[in-house]
This record gives sequence, C-alpha cells and structure tokens, in this order.
Amino acid sequence: MSVKYNVLRRRNPQDLLAPDKYYAAAVGDGETDLDTLAEMIAYQCTVTKPDCYAVLMALEHNIISELRQGRIVKIGSLGNFQVGLSSLGMEFATDVTANAIISNRILFRPGKQLRILLKSISYRKNG
Repeated sequence: MSVKYNVLRRRNPQDLLAPDKYYAAAVGDGETDLDTLAEMIAYQCTVTKPDCYAVLMALEHNIISELRQGRIVKIGSLGNFQVGLSSLGMEFATDVTANAIISNRILFRPGKQLRILLKSISYRKNG
C-alpha cells in the first residue's frame, strides 16, 4: 500500500508578495478506531475482542494519566509521548513562572519501527 497525496497551492507566510507554490500534502485514507484495532488484534492472537478492547482502553487511560504527571511514556519500538510547552521569554530566570507558559502540546517521538516505516513508505497521487 501507499500513502495518497494531493497537490495544494500555498502562499509563503514569510513573504506574502512571493508567488504561490505547489506542495504535496498527505491525504487520510479512512480511519481505524479502538474497536477495529481490538478486532484486528483478536484475530492475530488468542485474546478475545472484548479483552483486547479493554486493554486498549486501559492503555489510553494510563497514557493520559502518566502524561498528566509529567512523565515520558515509552511504548516500546512504537515511540515516546511527552508533554511539551511554550512560554514567554523573560529577562531573568526568577521571572519565569507557570504564568509564563502560553501553550502546551503532546510531543511524539517515533521509535525504531516507525522510523523504518517512514524510510520505506511509498506515495501515490490522489485521484
């Protein structure tokens, strides 16, 4: 299988007077939810679909709980999740407080298996 892409025309946000250019943008080709994943896993092992679903729900719950506590969550060769943040710059270190934090996000660092996938992926134009 290959990843589909569309061609999009975009402006240069750093130079609005520059001519537009065309870029490739990945197109999602459907979705797979936890219920479907549980079913897929159940067919690949001796665990039932409801048991797989329960484990996946517990995994989701625990990842969120651990991230909330500031921990890095390592999911084997899949990768790591971590909370990242952005803050205002202050002149002195003592001026940096929680009030300086202006946004946060979830960082994902792909593990070995996903890095291998990215090196071997193929693409096809949508449509």
